[in-house]
Amino acid sequence: MPNRLCHFEFVSNDPAKCRDFYSKVFEWDLRGAPEQDDYTMVFTGESPTGGITKRSADCPAPTVGVYFKVDDIDETLARAVQAGGRVIVARRAIHGIGSFAVFLDPENIGIGVFQDE
Repeated sequence: MPNRLCHFEFVSNDPAKCRDFYSKVFEWDLRGAPEQDDYTMVFTGESPTGGITKRSADCPAPTVGVYFKVDDIDETLARAVQAGGRVIVARRAIHGIGSFAVFLDPENIGIGVFQDE
């Protein structure tokens, strides 16, 4: 199935409280991300499948974001804009892993996309 869900991310006002809560509820393995002091990787299996991060000023409220794996971020963003969406985080590289971007759909729901390196 193309464009499968590949990552989730808790965007929190208080990441320490968020980490404490979800580690107790789901007993997840939480680890700091290499080269990112402010990011916690969530392991629900052998590989990281999620993350916890602090909400930035441009994010209107705490939220859970989802990321879908795509073959071509630029093409996907172009289709999103053509369909009435708006890019809010342009393509960004994650060293040694891939790239991601985020767009809003017509109802302002944020959707992340990820492309392997």
